[in-house]
Amino acid sequence: MWIAGVDEVGRGPLAGPVIAAAVILTPEADTSGLTDSKKLSASRRESLCHRIQQQALAWSIGRAEADEIDRLNIHQATLLAMRRAVAGLAHAPTEVWVDGIHAPDVNCLARAFVGGDGLHAPISAASIVAKVHRDREMTAMAEEFPQYGFERHKGYPTAVHLAALESHGVCPIHRLSFAPVRRVVESMTAP
Repeated sequence: MWIAGVDEVGRGPLAGPVIAAAVILTPEADTSGLTDSKKLSASRRESLCHRIQQQALAWSIGRAEADEIDRLNIHQATLLAMRRAVAGLAHAPTEVWVDGIHAPDVNCLARAFVGGDGLHAPISAASIVAKVHRDREMTAMAEEFPQYGFERHKGYPTAVHLAALESHGVCPIHRLSFAPVRRVVESMTAP
């Protein structure tokens, strides 16, 4: 049986994509240190991500962009990113295990586990890969849009990010349907 662990990162930010990872670990894979990515330092996540990608039978990233989030809503966009991650695997899983309460509709049995990223190694691995991938991407976006400080807050609604929105308005990766962003857009278009 090949279990693909799936997890996402980026439901709460005001900018950037929601990223999901799917990871199939081999029985021989070193699972020591795997846990919920939020419990790990950035350097530890990077190290574990490298090991996971080297040892996994297959891994894949799926995403939903800000405009898809705006069009579908964050819940549906997250499920879409998860489906894309599973579809991108080079090896078809027999089961998909997801962190959370909702599993995506995929071509095999899919099960959701609340707190699964701290309980099951395949989900922990996916949590780490997704977090590292999104953090790297948001750091790269900071070079394109330096006025927002994405390298520091990764698009989350921090005081720094909210102040930058007020000062500079929105950029192409902002989620226009999220209330703080929508308020800025409305204030800029008000007569």
